[in-house]
Amino acid sequence: MPDTPAKPPLAIKAEDAPLRTKPSNYPEPFFSRMLNREKRPLGDMFGLASFGVNLTTLMPGGESALLHRHSKQDEFVYVLEGTPTLVTDAGEVELAPGMCAGFPAAGLAHQLVNRTQRNVVYLEIGDRTPGDEGSYPNDDLKAALGPDGKWRFTRKDGTPY
Repeated sequence: MPDTPAKPPLAIKAEDAPLRTKPSNYPEPFFSRMLNREKRPLGDMFGLASFGVNLTTLMPGGESALLHRHSKQDEFVYVLEGTPTLVTDAGEVELAPGMCAGFPAAGLAHQLVNRTQRNVVYLEIGDRTPGDEGSYPNDDLKAALGPDGKWRFTRKDGTPY
């Protein structure tokens, strides 16, 4: 009898979702900057294809991502626990539980940073628009979303890492 794929659950407790198996897709020297971050890909558990939802924890000193912006993808974050600092190329603001922020495609470069001694927990939601690219104003990095849904990273001049 052939194997049948497991049916997605109807509902789960978000904190019980398995952790992403790889902490980051970034190449070094950026990969190790993401080691104080854990993501639980909630949307994937339910077979969502148009957008992703992650339950993300930033330990003290953690970063959500490098300072970045997307060319086509919108992003949204909602803080559940802790007080992360929202860093953008237009300034910084401290967030608190119940606060949220949205980032339209081609808008402000952004990231969350945990400068506290407590964990930060938040939901991040983003679409999966084909042909999206990521730009990183502070780092020699460029990203392109491939047709297979995987990110490809190069230096800004196009040379590979």
